[in-house]
Amino acid sequence: MNAIYLDADACPVRAEAERVADRLGVRLFIVCNGGLRPSAHPLVEMVFVASGADEADKWIADHAGVGDVVITGDIPLAAKCIATGARVIKHNGERLTPANIGQILGMRDLMADLRAADPFRVGGGKAFTKADRSRFLDALDGEIRAAQRQTQP
Repeated sequence: MNAIYLDADACPVRAEAERVADRLGVRLFIVCNGGLRPSAHPLVEMVFVASGADEADKWIADHAGVGDVVITGDIPLAAKCIATGARVIKHNGERLTPANIGQILGMRDLMADLRAADPFRVGGGKAFTKADRSRFLDALDGEIRAAQRQTQP
């Protein structure tokens, strides 16, 4: 396993990712546009990218590959990372894979079209729960271990 890449803008599981990286001895890249306090942990590297749309996503997509785990809620970024062979999980522990990313991209696009067609549509995402946090921790641990097996000679 090479590293964990965390899309840190609006990420509710940064502390959990650091704990897992520390426990398993894996390097963690926290990528953001700024505004986050740097970590003092030796396995954690803060990557501050230029301001602008998708700059953090571009950096992660350019660096992640086989044997890496990417944590993101950004579906287009997830698709790019999966295409390079990286393993991807969302903040709620949902695994994004080559088998399901096409359907998830399609649903994302459909929902964007529905929101655009009805400007009065109300509602939003679900609240982040303790169960989501627990699922995330289990998923991250599992994906790191799978990535380590994948890259062992």
